[in-house]
Amino acid sequence: MSNNKYKILLVEDEANIRSFVEATLETNGYQVVLTGSCTGGLTMFSSHAPDLVILDLGLPDRDGLEFIKIVRQVSSAPILVLSARTTEEDKVSALDLGANDYITKPFGTAELLARVRVALRNRRFDTDEDRAPRNVFILDDLKIDYPKRLVTVGEKEIGLTKTEYNILAFLSEHAGKVLTYSAIIKAVWRFSDSGSVKKLQVNMANIRKKLGVRPGENRYILNELGVGYRMLDE
Repeated sequence: MSNNKYKILLVEDEANIRSFVEATLETNGYQVVLTGSCTGGLTMFSSHAPDLVILDLGLPDRDGLEFIKIVRQVSSAPILVLSARTTEEDKVSALDLGANDYITKPFGTAELLARVRVALRNRRFDTDEDRAPRNVFILDDLKIDYPKRLVTVGEKEIGLTKTEYNILAFLSEHAGKVLTYSAIIKAVWRFSDSGSVKKLQVNMANIRKKLGVRPGENRYILNELGVGYRMLDE
């Protein structure tokens, strides 16, 4: 059975966190390989080809952002950042460089396992279907029919503008992943200016309203404050 287990590379220099995460993952059926440095992480990434990387940013030899940059040149394996750095700049840098998700310390077992499952599930879509375009996205009662560019909630058709539809479709194609403001702006408008984030937020407020989501309600799309948005996973 062991060769069917997902292999996770954990790059973390704090011994107590490393053993906590290792124990949590192994108890839940994952195979774990460990290292405490960025250089060690890069070596093990090459030799073990893990299904997922859990990466601390504050490493003793090099910054974890360096690791993301180097790995992204050769692989799309999901990277889950684990960090005590809580500033928005750090989150945005890590996500824009290609990390899939971000957990700030301290964190609980349930949250860690949920994020790991989502990252691995997204990877399965990437590899099995080779990013084949799916025709339909379904999340609870929300349905997006990509070929028809049609959005429905329950039986009701939702009239979105072209921009609103493009934002929603882009988020749904990357469901489960935090997308930074700049990533969404680049995908939808192709360029960015000083008013872009405001423009995106206005469009997002309209999308939520049209989908019948009340203010402060986390249905369909989560607002990752100061960072971006995450479409919930199917």
